[in-house]
Amino acid sequence: MRVAVVRGDGIGKEVIPQAVRVLDHYAPGAEFFETEIGYGKWKRCGTGCDDSDIEALREADSILFGAITTPPDPNYKSVMLKIRKDLGLYANLRPVHGDGFSIMVVRENSEGLYSGIEEIGAEMSTTLRVVTKKASERIARCACSILLKDFRNSTLTIGNKANVMKSDVLFRDTCINVADEMGIPYRTSYIDALTFDTIQNPQRYGVIVTTNIFGDILSDALGHLVGGLGMLPSANIGDEHSLFEPVHGSAPDIAGKGIANPVAAIRSAGMLLEHNGIACRDEIENAIAGTISSGISTPDLRGTADTVSFTDALINRLR
Repeated sequence: MRVAVVRGDGIGKEVIPQAVRVLDHYAPGAEFFETEIGYGKWKRCGTGCDDSDIEALREADSILFGAITTPPDPNYKSVMLKIRKDLGLYANLRPVHGDGFSIMVVRENSEGLYSGIEEIGAEMSTTLRVVTKKASERIARCACSILLKDFRNSTLTIGNKANVMKSDVLFRDTCINVADEMGIPYRTSYIDALTFDTIQNPQRYGVIVTTNIFGDILSDALGHLVGGLGMLPSANIGDEHSLFEPVHGSAPDIAGKGIANPVAAIRSAGMLLEHNGIACRDEIENAIAGTISSGISTPDLRGTADTVSFTDALINRLR
């Protein structure tokens, strides 16, 4: 297994090496190679990610990705949007597991308000929201397949805002048609009410499929249920490539202090391993829970452990 490692910026440089330690524990024969992408590269080269970086990522079986800092440049093009587009990473999977509930947010990753089609002006700026039947069908099939595999007694929830945004009528109705075709029970829910209810009653939900920005906001909000963004992993999946990253950002306010929570990065590494056929999720989750319950946790979880010592304790449990 060849894994491209992108530490990125800020706390990405601190948590990704800890996640690599977990990868190495389960796949000691894996080949790791680092690719510099992000703000540091932009400062040196004027671009955060160039074509040679994309080609390097193509050579990997999977990618472990850290956080990226956005430069103060109004003409800067998002690194993550470029990578997702160039590698065809159309599905963003964001699991949120807690006491008595397990939710998978399946976020369409290639269009919507993150289409990248924008006009920026001094008096007016516009962003084109793109919703296509092809992409909506593709993400709906992905969500239904996940439900059939891991949430068999669940109902698919289709998050939308079709009452206001008419482009969401196409998304909602396409998802309904795919669910009917695959024999999946479903319900539709407006995204604002859905976000509120998932936080209040997370046990009601299993797989939620929605558009790009709605999935981004919903999954971030669900971090409230499990201790914050430092706990949330994600996967970006395409037909040929896969990328795994913590949901949190580069957190420049705590970067360099050695106190960043590595759990999201470690869980992302676990998703990478599972995607490549190495069963480890339950062991990693038990090690995380055991480490925290033993009183070892980082400051965001009201503990005093640093990033490395937390990972040391976790890996000792894995061993």
